[in-house]
Amino acid sequence: MNMTSLPLGQIARDYPGATGILKKMKLDFCCGGATTLKQAAREKGLDAHRIASDIEAHMSRRSGQPDPTDLSTESLIEHILERYHDIHREELPELIRLAKRVERVHGSHLKCPSGLADLLTDVLAELENHMAKEEQILFPMITRGINGMAVAPVAVMREEHDNHGAYLEKIESITNDMTLPEAACNTWKALYLGLETFRDDLTQHIHLENNVLFNRIDGRMGGVSNG
Repeated sequence: MNMTSLPLGQIARDYPGATGILKKMKLDFCCGGATTLKQAAREKGLDAHRIASDIEAHMSRRSGQPDPTDLSTESLIEHILERYHDIHREELPELIRLAKRVERVHGSHLKCPSGLADLLTDVLAELENHMAKEEQILFPMITRGINGMAVAPVAVMREEHDNHGAYLEKIESITNDMTLPEAACNTWKALYLGLETFRDDLTQHIHLENNVLFNRIDGRMGGVSNG
């Protein structure tokens, strides 16, 4: 089905990252969730097809997953930066915004994920710090072939990945493994869909670094350098 014919609420629920684009266009997917994208865009003088294309482009960016073992080290780093670092930076602020809204509106609900927005804010700060160290220090060191000096920073990054895993466990605990209550609003549904996607993304991100890229540096699991 053409996305422009779908209700805004369904788009927010089914397309990870769509809520940020809809919000930017000032399209109300919560209270106005039953309105189709075409109708909502027409009322605001917007191009529904352009909005749908932006959402589809975002989805396309996150769907590409080459076989990492076939990539050179430089290409693998570029893939990690574009597919994970950039997308974490795009999507986490929107998840924080959605979490704040759910906590504000549904704070009295027994299943409200109280404290989630603050936790996600901590996650974003930790990830920003971690990714900056990779981008500014470790990755340039690796691409210049200074692998011997990179072993110690790699060990630090592995430890920080363990911390990221602990954050994912806290998110799962607060949300009861992203289990929605009955009759959850569109914002709550979009939040948990986004959290599931973020969890999967971060898990794959850590896997690619720990088990593929970093193995080429410190030789764990029989890793072999692949320039």
